[in-house]
Amino acid sequence: MEHRLVTYGCLSILGASIAGAAADIHSPGDVATVLGATFAAYVLSDLGTAVYHWAVDNYGDGNTPVFGRQIAAFQGHHQRPWTITQREFCNNVHQVFQPALAPAAAIFALGPFVPLGLHAFMPSFLLLVCMSQQFHAWSHMKKSELPEVVVALQDAGVLIGRKQHGAHHKPNFEGNYSIVSGWWNPLLDNTQFFRWLEHRVVDATGVEPRCWYAPDHEWAEQVQPGQ
Repeated sequence: MEHRLVTYGCLSILGASIAGAAADIHSPGDVATVLGATFAAYVLSDLGTAVYHWAVDNYGDGNTPVFGRQIAAFQGHHQRPWTITQREFCNNVHQVFQPALAPAAAIFALGPFVPLGLHAFMPSFLLLVCMSQQFHAWSHMKKSELPEVVVALQDAGVLIGRKQHGAHHKPNFEGNYSIVSGWWNPLLDNTQFFRWLEHRVVDATGVEPRCWYAPDHEWAEQVQPGQ
């Protein structure tokens, strides 16, 4: 029940914000503004998930304040990737929607007082970032397990697909971090952006990322029971 309240509560707030932006459309120019802002949110949410995914994969642990549960979940996911496909929707995404509740409420309150483009961008961006956990789950499922519309979006490259995300699940888990569309993966990986960022973190803190080293010899990706 708690998972549903958190998830659908946040979805309702973000939906109300998006509806508020749509209600402010009064001209063809406004339509272009809202569509452009929504597309920008889609593109930048893919980048945002890449940076966040990289961070939780490489730094901290289950005891890290605020983000510990998500860090532990991502680490466990590398060892047992199939479990994400067995969770009910709210159980899968609530850990992302819960910290998004306060920002969603702030966006709803600020919406009427900001420019139309920003009014459309903010809730769309946050919604896509939160939903990326479900896009992630879909990328681990077989096509036969997915609704036809999801398969079509994956095949069109609109949502991250099984093959592209599968490239991330190769130790040392050092690339292909984006989990909305995956559009940013080639650019970020080919330019070695995360290797550059990791060196900046080492310079500032002395902390090296996990992906610089192979997993512990006792670590191994487990096989899904029944497979």
